[in-house]
Amino acid sequence: MTGTAPSGAPAADAAIGGTTGGTADAARNLAERTAAFIRDVVIPAEPVPGTTLDEAELARLRAAARDAGVFAPHVPVRFGGQGLPLADWSPVFQAAGYSLIGPAVLNCSAPDEGNMHMLELIGTPEQQERWLVPLAEGTVRSCFGMTEPHPGAGSDPAALATTAEKVPGGWRITGHKRFISGAQLAGFCIVMARTAAVDGAPAGATMFLVDMDTPGVRVGEHIETMDHAIAGGHPHVHFEDCRVPDDAVLGRPGEGFRYAQVRLGPARLTHCMRWLGLARRAHDIALDRVNRRELFGSQLAELGIAQEMIAQSVIDIETSDAIISRTAQLLQEDPRAGSALSSVAKAHVSEAVYRVIDRSLQLCGGDGVSNRLPLASYLNEVRAFRIYDGSNETHKWAIARRAAAARRRRTDAGEPVLDRVDGAFAAAARPDAAHGGAGE
Repeated sequence: MTGTAPSGAPAADAAIGGTTGGTADAARNLAERTAAFIRDVVIPAEPVPGTTLDEAELARLRAAARDAGVFAPHVPVRFGGQGLPLADWSPVFQAAGYSLIGPAVLNCSAPDEGNMHMLELIGTPEQQERWLVPLAEGTVRSCFGMTEPHPGAGSDPAALATTAEKVPGGWRITGHKRFISGAQLAGFCIVMARTAAVDGAPAGATMFLVDMDTPGVRVGEHIETMDHAIAGGHPHVHFEDCRVPDDAVLGRPGEGFRYAQVRLGPARLTHCMRWLGLARRAHDIALDRVNRRELFGSQLAELGIAQEMIAQSVIDIETSDAIISRTAQLLQEDPRAGSALSSVAKAHVSEAVYRVIDRSLQLCGGDGVSNRLPLASYLNEVRAFRIYDGSNETHKWAIARRAAAARRRRTDAGEPVLDRVDGAFAAAARPDAAHGGAGE
């Protein structure tokens, strides 16, 4: 689907489409091949923990991924990817995430992956040719310009302060963004800006495709953060009298917040997938340690306190895997409901993944906090996820509001209210009520 409002995934592009019969086998095969590629090719090429991958080495590994048929698993076949549908992404993305550099090698890392998905769904054919094709090929990078300095947009997108004014032949964008992941290496940015009602379009937010070399775009101060996995950092980006043509509008003017959900729901879930893959790697490191390490005359794996930590990590991994799978299926079947459930997945998985890696580090003792093992760097990477893509507190606030509102609608429609302590419910709860009264 192109050039219109999103209404679900495009129908045609399915080299691996769906989850039944032979297509399910194809999806499993891709996951297995991805896991083998990460194990045999990517992990041996990992840089020292806490450092970044050299660009030349990234190019070499990406060429190997293309040759192995595992590059861009989420991208439709017509754009050069493997055509994997959203409901089948999780095993492949987890396999990629088993290495901290795996998603970048397979070109399924943030923020590019989310931008590819949105361009596929709502970009015009011309926009897809200009921006999606090179992004899918890995010849250009991108960023997403939403977050702003206080009091602008952050966890509350309604605070959006960047503006775009209609001018002859296009738009003039003025604003200041920050924490724009990947901006230092990006070729273009999808910018969210507030627009007035114009030409029949409503007032609201509008998305613009802006090349980073456009006059008026300036990458500003670098923000040093505890995570380093995303190439291009998290800098400030300034838009100063930045003029773009009319065909730079992604979707329709005034409907940017609605379009954003096309990106944000799947994008926060793919973060969960990748980080769960990393948690599995951390857990495997810890299992290897407890199976090989002896303390007090026993293998560490036989000591009760270690067993408790291992069991809790298995529980965190399996519950995270289950909610990711359910959310991915729902996003494909009912994007609105799936987006709501993705908040639950994001809040749960981001905290569960941190717990798994923290326990793994603890089980490895002093080696865990050194750079001889990658666990300390993993912990730094995943901690930020509880803030990125909406803080967990914001998600929990939204989850609670939706739950209360859904229950209120059911009781307003006639379902019985269950918290009453008077009337019929109170009488039924008396000990003598079940026996006809104490005097019988």
